[in-house]
Amino acid sequence: MKKVRVLIALMVICSLGLLTGCARVTVQDQTGMGMTGQIPPGDAPSAEPEQEQTRESLLWENCYGYAYGSLSEAEQLWYRDMADALGVMAADIKLSVEGLDHGLDETCVDRIFQSVLVDHPELFFVEGYSYTKYTVGDRIVSIEFAGNYSIDWEEACEREQKIAEEAEKILAAVQESPDDYGRIKYIYDTLVTGTDYDRTAPDNQNIYSVFVGHASVCQGYAKAFQYLMERMGIACTLVQGEVLETGEGHAWNLVKADGEFYYVDVTWGDITFHNAEEISEEASEIPELPEWISYDYLCITTDQLLRTHIPDSSMNCPLCTAVEDNYYVREKAFFREYDKEQLEDLVDRRIAEGERTEEGNVILALCCSDAACYEECCSKLLGTQELFGYLEGTGIDTFVYSTDDKQYTLTFFMVTTTP
Repeated sequence: MKKVRVLIALMVICSLGLLTGCARVTVQDQTGMGMTGQIPPGDAPSAEPEQEQTRESLLWENCYGYAYGSLSEAEQLWYRDMADALGVMAADIKLSVEGLDHGLDETCVDRIFQSVLVDHPELFFVEGYSYTKYTVGDRIVSIEFAGNYSIDWEEACEREQKIAEEAEKILAAVQESPDDYGRIKYIYDTLVTGTDYDRTAPDNQNIYSVFVGHASVCQGYAKAFQYLMERMGIACTLVQGEVLETGEGHAWNLVKADGEFYYVDVTWGDITFHNAEEISEEASEIPELPEWISYDYLCITTDQLLRTHIPDSSMNCPLCTAVEDNYYVREKAFFREYDKEQLEDLVDRRIAEGERTEEGNVILALCCSDAACYEECCSKLLGTQELFGYLEGTGIDTFVYSTDDKQYTLTFFMVTTTP
């Protein structure tokens, strides 16, 4: 009896949502083709070309593997198959039959593929995949998988070298720190100050745009942060989801600092991303403001994150409750009530820091524990302008401010207008 082959090919030109930090555009071109034909006894998909077998994989083997850990043992088999193939830009490979034996089928391919990309920001050249399903009757006998790539192998290797060189410069400059927080903050600062938020930037869905182009969107920021964290041995993963208020696609990170999980959003630390309306109207009446970094999303809890972000339901994220490595807690700028002594100490420290910098900029940021504390601080510092009392004798007679009623933060830009 002759065997009949049913060939179904699903081509995904781009299976990822394009995350800009402001909008998500999902580009999917899926075409199903049914083909029938005869298979000679013993016929099977061909092995991968010899050239691909001799390539040195671009896969980072020491990745944290958060998404991998969320898969079943059977799914992990196909994950490893896909990762190995993508690392050498294989044309096609046969997924492990053991996966089929454990109940996997073509409906599992996309989730496993997405898990590989979540764990491996170094696969910057991967833009999609295709698969071919072979069946005998109603039984699946084989599934072939092939990655779709934006560039060829030679260019991928050249770009990988450029990325590695730029990343090494950053890592070599990481200041000695007794804890994870210090290294995390340094990388956060470096990416924010060294990257412009630009929706039109080439390659903005991958790390090449950050390390080489120095312009990207949320996906690029988050993947670059993950790339550097893993090379420092700090557990980190990409998290995708939406902005709560708008439903727009967004990407950020989950990082493990000093034994505890926190969320980090590098994109929202970049002032070039923020809407100009967040700055008070008085800004137009004073000299140009200095560039600054927002730390509202540096090492925050799940409660703080969910005020503005919605993680994808497919992400099995832990409940983050630790606050020890939150920026405002570490900087003694976290207020549980309107505390004059704490505020005076914070102002004195920030002014001293400004005097030590070449630019002389003084930026004061504080975070309140709840809405009541936030409202009191706004009333005292802005309503009755008590902040000027703390600035007496400093030469600072003007400030511009930004407030965030979701994260309960206030940021003041101190400006000296009197000679």
